[in-house]
Amino acid sequence: MPPGSGAVVESPSGPALWPDEPEQPYRPVPPDGALQDDGPWPPVPVRPAEPPETAVSPAGRPEPSSALVESPRRPVRLPEVPAAAWPGRPEQPDAWPGGRVPRRPERAPEVLPSGPSPSAGWLTPAVPAEGPSGPARQPSRAAEFVGEGPPTYDAEPTAWAVADPDRLGDLVPDTVLDGARYGSVTLRALSLRGDSARYRGEPRRDALLTARFGEGDGALLFVAMASGTRGASHRAARDICAWLGGAVGRSHARLADDIRGGRRGELKSGLHRLTDRSYGRLRARAAELDLRPEQYTAAVRCLLLTADPACRTRVFFGVGAGGLFRLREGTWQDLDPDPAPRGDLADEPLIGYGAVPEDRMTVDLGIPTPGLAPVVEPPEIPGEPFRFRASAARPGDTLLLCSAGLAEPLRGEPELGARLAKRWADGEPPGLAAFLGDVQLRVKGYADDRTACALWEA
Repeated sequence: MPPGSGAVVESPSGPALWPDEPEQPYRPVPPDGALQDDGPWPPVPVRPAEPPETAVSPAGRPEPSSALVESPRRPVRLPEVPAAAWPGRPEQPDAWPGGRVPRRPERAPEVLPSGPSPSAGWLTPAVPAEGPSGPARQPSRAAEFVGEGPPTYDAEPTAWAVADPDRLGDLVPDTVLDGARYGSVTLRALSLRGDSARYRGEPRRDALLTARFGEGDGALLFVAMASGTRGASHRAARDICAWLGGAVGRSHARLADDIRGGRRGELKSGLHRLTDRSYGRLRARAAELDLRPEQYTAAVRCLLLTADPACRTRVFFGVGAGGLFRLREGTWQDLDPDPAPRGDLADEPLIGYGAVPEDRMTVDLGIPTPGLAPVVEPPEIPGEPFRFRASAARPGDTLLLCSAGLAEPLRGEPELGARLAKRWADGEPPGLAAFLGDVQLRVKGYADDRTACALWEA
C-alpha cells in the first residue's frame, strides 16, 4: 500500500496506530531476548462489520431499525428503582395535581462568609460571635515599639486623605522607599506618614527627593527632605525640594568639583544663596495663594556627595528642625550643626550657582543682576537659620539624615538609638524592606511623619 494513502489496517486489538505503515503482526519475544526470523506470519483475519438491519418504508426510503446492534462492549443498564423507594414520592403520578411529579428540591450550597455583613457596616470586620477561631496573629516587625508602653495609634494605615478630583496630582502615597549603591557607599531613603496622620486621614506632610545629576564618577548625588509645619500646606514641602533640586542640578558640575576639591567656603556660600532663593519662591507662592508666609513653608534638610569612590566628603545643609547623626564604632554622635546667623555671609562673594532669568523676581530675591537695581536682602525669618556641615566619612560609618519626626524620638528615647545601633553596626546594609521596618520602630508620644536617609560606608 503506498504511503500517504490514509488507509487504516484493522487488527484484533483495533486499528493500527500509524495508518501509513504496512500491517505488522504481533511477534512475542523469546525468553532469551533474541528475535527469531521465521519469515512472514500469515495475516490475521479480520471479520467484516455487518451492516445494521434496515426497514423499507412504503415510500421506498430505508428507515433505521429499532433493534439494537450488538457491540463488543455492551452498555451497562442500571436496575429500575420503583417509585415507592423515593421518600415522599407517591407511587402513581396521578396523585399529584396535574399528573406531573415535581422535582425534588435541591439543597442550597453552603456559602462561606467572604466579607462583613451589610448590617455590620462596610468597615466592620466579620468576626464570629464566639470570637476568632484561630490563634491570634503575631505582630509583625513593623509593629515593634520601644519604651514603657505601646503607642496610642495603630501600627498600620487606617484612612486615606480626602482627594480632589480636579487635583489628583496633589495626592501623596503613604510611604516612599528608595535606595542605591555607588562605589563604597550604600544609600537607603524613605518617607513615612506618621501614625497620627494615618488615623486622621491627613496627607503626609513630609517630602523626599533623591536624584543623580551627571554620569560616571563625576555624578552628583542629591537627597532633599522637607517637613511641612502643622497648619501649613503639604505642597510646600514638595515645592521646596523640587526647587532646590532644580537649582542643584543646573550647577551640579561646579558643586561636584568643589566637593572633590574640599572648597568648604565656596560650598557654604553657594548653598546658602540657593536655599535663600528657594525660600523666596515659597514666600512668593504664599502671596499668590493669599496665604501668610508661615502657612506655606517647610523645614528642609539636604545631603550632597559625589559618585567618585575616592571622595568621601559628605556635605549637609538645610533650614529648620531635623537631625544629622553618625553611627561610629557602635555609638551615635549628634552632628547637627549649630545654626549660623544670616549675616555671617554678607561679605562673601556670590558664586555662580543656580543662575535664574533676569526678571523682577531676581531683584526681589536679592540676586545681583548687571544693570538693575541694587541688591535687596531677603526678609529675615525668625527661628529659621541656615545650617551647614561638611565632614569626611570613614569605612564602617553610618550617616543618618532625618526629619524632626525621627530626630526627636532618637534624642528623647535612648532605647530607640540603641536598637538601631544594634541592627546597623555590623553586617551588610539592610534591604529596603528591612530599612522600612527599622525606621518605623515606634515610640509612644511620637506620631509625626518620618523621613530619613542613611549612608553605609564600606
